[in-house]
Order: sequence, then C-alpha cells, then structure tokens
Amino acid sequence: MSRTHLVFDLDGTLVDSAPDIHAAVARMLAGEGKAPLDLATVTSFIGLGLPNLVERVIRHCGMDPSAHPRLVGITLGHYNAASSALTRTYPGVVAALTAFQQAGHQMAVCTNKPVAPARAGLRDLGLEGFFSVVIGGDSLPVAKPDPAPLHACIAGLGGGSTVYVGDSEVDAATALAAVVPFALFTEGYRKTPVADLPHALAFSDFASLPEALAALLRGTGAD
Repeated sequence: MSRTHLVFDLDGTLVDSAPDIHAAVARMLAGEGKAPLDLATVTSFIGLGLPNLVERVIRHCGMDPSAHPRLVGITLGHYNAASSALTRTYPGVVAALTAFQQAGHQMAVCTNKPVAPARAGLRDLGLEGFFSVVIGGDSLPVAKPDPAPLHACIAGLGGGSTVYVGDSEVDAATALAAVVPFALFTEGYRKTPVADLPHALAFSDFASLPEALAALLRGTGAD
C-alpha cells in the first residue's frame, strides 16, 4: 500500500514568518510617511496572500486604495530582500519532517505566499529537501481557500490519500473544500477557537504529530 501524502501550509504552520512580513510592511509604510503597525495587527492580516494583506494594511491605515498595486510591489520587494532574516521554524518541525520522510511519506507545501519567496524561505531554513512539490499563491489563477492549489499539490505527488496540515481558518476551509482530512496546528495564526474549525486532529507540538497522524491513518485504514 502506498503511503499517505502529507501537504503542509507554510506561514504559521511550518515557520513563524510574521516578524519578516511585519518588517516588510513597516518599510513600505515608512516609505509612504506612515507609522508602523504593531506585530499583532500585521499577523492578523496573514493568510490570504500578500495582495490581500496589503489591502488590509491600506484600509487599516486609511491610505489610497488605488495605490494597492504599487504598494504590493514595494512590500514584496522589501520582503524578498530579507524574507528569512527573522523567520524561524516552529520547534519540532525538522524532526517531524525527517520522521515522515524516513517513513516514506511524499510531502508538499501549499501556501498563499508567492512561490518564489516560499521556495527561498524553505531553502534558507534547510527545509527544501523535504518537499517535492511547492504551490504558491501565484502558482495558479486561484489561491486558497479555493481547493485547486491543494488538488495541484496532490496531483504533483502522484495522487492518492492525503492529509493537509495547516494552522488557520483558510487552511481548514481549503481542506474542507478539497475533501481532505485536516490536521490543525493550534499555535499558528488562527483567530477562531479550535472547536469551531473543522479538523480530523489538532496538535500544539510537532513532536506529537507523527504519533497523532499515525493514529489517524490507522483509524481511516490508510498509512
């Protein structure tokens, strides 16, 4: 029997990238003569991709909406220049990915971050070798919570049984739309109570994920 594929969200799931996103937004705002936003505010805007995040920054700061395309480009430029300076993997991520790889699971990343900085971040943090497929927010005409990016990851892994691991409302909705079991990392960027998000399992520590996932797969008859 082939092993179940594992697809992971990136920001707020494998890595805490909010400090670098916050820094890029602060540099963009400084260039526009605006005061920086606090980290918690910018973190609350993460999840639907950079264009959506910048749109929410513009609205929050009372800026001209017509400047959106220009400000997206500026923010992305700042982010690409230092996308991994402050970003860190969550504790236990590397050990969990190593265990999954050794067990024969094929893995992919499905993120709303643009694919170029997503790949760069994975490379900078030593995670690139775990993933044979990376789908970013600009890889397809649609992004999460549309199920197409997750379906593209599954197809890229060869199809078959898959579990999606993420941290947010967007991830839960994506898994639901794709009809894929969802493993919820509770320490990421979600704003909704865990009980209110549909999930097959929830975990707060990556050290516990291999055992929890094995139990889930035994229960579903997959492996």
